[in-house]
Amino acid sequence: MPHLTGTGPGLRTGRGPQPGVGVPGYGHPLLAPGEWAELGRPGTPLHWAVLNIDNGPGYRPDPHCLEAAGRLRDARRRALRGEMPDEAARAAGGRLLGHLDLAYGRRPHGELVEDARSFLDWYRVGGFYLDRCPADRAGLPAVRRLTSTLAALLDDGAEQEGGGRLVLGHGTHPYPGYAEAADQLVTFRGGWADYRWSQAAEWTAAYGPGRFAHFVHGLPRTHLEEAIRIARRQGAGTVFFTDRDGTRGQTDPFATLPSYWDEFVSRIGPGISE
Repeated sequence: MPHLTGTGPGLRTGRGPQPGVGVPGYGHPLLAPGEWAELGRPGTPLHWAVLNIDNGPGYRPDPHCLEAAGRLRDARRRALRGEMPDEAARAAGGRLLGHLDLAYGRRPHGELVEDARSFLDWYRVGGFYLDRCPADRAGLPAVRRLTSTLAALLDDGAEQEGGGRLVLGHGTHPYPGYAEAADQLVTFRGGWADYRWSQAAEWTAAYGPGRFAHFVHGLPRTHLEEAIRIARRQGAGTVFFTDRDGTRGQTDPFATLPSYWDEFVSRIGPGISE
């Protein structure tokens, strides 16, 4: 490990690769068809999106999720084979990741592997999002064991054009050793009030910006460019920003599109200069 698809560690420079969108998990495709349709919209710089049926793969294949997964997978395959215009290919290059809930290290290894196999067998996902991942040093050996197993499962999958992807959903800066256990780490997940004053851990400077992701809710449209600059300064190559804040019945602020989705996509699409 890690099952990396990018470059290895290196000192961060002022200009990184093009930022893109990571979707922590939209609602069920039947209830959020517009959100899922946006994943393949031309010009949307999608890196990956998480599929979560019932805090995992569910108990049986879901026809609506099968359809959504198939559309994204087929678009990615066409993009990788050069069968789409550049703008459309950029939108279609994203992977679908299966949601695995580690419960901060409380779930047994066997249960997680079983869920992963179901995601691969039913939805042919292109990787996994390990939600509620431990962040302390004590949890690292078990996470390394799991990501090694998942990488082997992905290597066996015939559909993994361009390699699979493993993302650790810490939501905070973990013990540095986790950076070698997966492709990407979510080092911030929270509200704008905390994000605007946040600082990246010093050890992250040794890695390229493709290794980190940030998810920010409660972000006003007027501060969107500021948030993008913070993400780039802290080395986050994948982001999701929303003005949703979990109030007024919103159980998960990341489950729907922000009201400024078009502006968000257009601002990170061409890149933000420093």
